[in-house]
Amino acid sequence: MTPLLLASAFFLFVTLSYGGLCAVSPFGDCRKCRGWGFATKTDRKGRAKRGKDCRRCKATGKRIRIGRHLYNVAARLHRDGTR
Repeated sequence: MTPLLLASAFFLFVTLSYGGLCAVSPFGDCRKCRGWGFATKTDRKGRAKRGKDCRRCKATGKRIRIGRHLYNVAARLHRDGTR
């Protein structure tokens, strides 16, 4: 097999795997708060305590995946264009 064929098969596999992940689980953990929904702080004794709510995910701890967002935009564009 040629290297070009192997590379294209690999990228096709990765694309289909990510598409399946976006279909099964459209939301992932927030990158800023790592899914906690708030920042962690330490008190003066060094113990962890809850900080401020995460502004990026609005304290939900979840974000929409890029692939799912692109799918939603394409579906909305198609739906609005065929009305």
